[in-house]
Amino acid sequence: MQIILFEDKKWSRFLPLVFTRPVGDLLIGIQKISEKYAAIFNAKVYHETRVYLHELFPVAQEVESLHINARLIPDEKVVSAILSLKNHESLMHNDVMLAHRSVKYSEVSTQVKYDGEPLLLTGITDIFAMNGTALKMDFDRIRKGRTSAPLHDTNVLIGDPSQLYIAPNAKVYATSINVNDGPVFIDEHAEVMEGSHIRGPFYLGEYSTIKMGSKVYGPTSIGPHSKFGGEISNCVVHGFSNKAHDGFIGNSVIGEWCNLGADTNTSNLKNNYSQVRVWSYAENQFTDTGLTFCGLIMGDHSKCGINTMFNTGTVAGVCANIFGAGFPIKHIPSFTWGGGEDFEEYHFSKAIETIRLVMARRDTQLSAENINVLKRVFDDSHVHRLIATQSQE
Repeated sequence: MQIILFEDKKWSRFLPLVFTRPVGDLLIGIQKISEKYAAIFNAKVYHETRVYLHELFPVAQEVESLHINARLIPDEKVVSAILSLKNHESLMHNDVMLAHRSVKYSEVSTQVKYDGEPLLLTGITDIFAMNGTALKMDFDRIRKGRTSAPLHDTNVLIGDPSQLYIAPNAKVYATSINVNDGPVFIDEHAEVMEGSHIRGPFYLGEYSTIKMGSKVYGPTSIGPHSKFGGEISNCVVHGFSNKAHDGFIGNSVIGEWCNLGADTNTSNLKNNYSQVRVWSYAENQFTDTGLTFCGLIMGDHSKCGINTMFNTGTVAGVCANIFGAGFPIKHIPSFTWGGGEDFEEYHFSKAIETIRLVMARRDTQLSAENINVLKRVFDDSHVHRLIATQSQE
């Protein structure tokens, strides 16, 4: 039976990351949400998402399916409850539909109360705030049946060896790894260079690299084909992104194809230790996160220059090009170019030209479908660019 991950009315709380992907395509832990369901149910996974994303994420066939809330992170209990659903039954938690079994999830159904406490994402900061829980769950599930490569004798392991997995073709040398607070998973063809220090929970994706002398604090997940160095703490990086030099990034979520220049630093704690407020696309204003620690949220294809300093709780949209002295504004709309409070529109054709060059370096081409999605984001973010300088804290 096919799985369809549907977006409910709270999807906009995950912008700017979901300008370019469905909620179910977000990375948390070791796998994207969709990859978790594909592995657990051994089934094809589709997304019920906004129409303009259908070119990249095709619509499923109308057959009997398990429709699952894209914000729901699967654990054993909720998976068992979903599998127990009969046709035209919905699994409910308070007023939130967790899952539904039918041809269309909107069909009239019999409600079944879920008596557990689901792991349900409520907004974009949950991606890093709940990353440790998701990473440990993924590790326990994925680690079963796999034999880790032996740890090279130049390394130091602190903690239970069963909490470390290194893919047979990964490279880890002269590194200290502490798994007392959570597992460490080094995926296929990944590399941890000499002199690095890693504290779990931590995931390093396929073909990704931790540069020499790095300090990594969990819970942190770095997706595939990325290069990160310096100091990293409680971050989620979706892949194909770089922060290859020194600098600090903490309590942050980074999209795909982003680049953080040398000595980029993010503040993740306010000087007065008060709760952090971030720009909410859902409410078109700055809202409380309820968190004391919150760094940078950055959408796909955004970049910043050398020595960039980000204020606590900065939100940068898609295709933002950030540079210059001083702290940039805390809400940096999509397709903007500049620094400090001086931003202008980043012309669409120039942005696409840069994206092509960046992707070519990874032997990847920008598809016509991706260009169409980016054009939609460019058009829709026009109003954000107009009001950005008036809406800052």
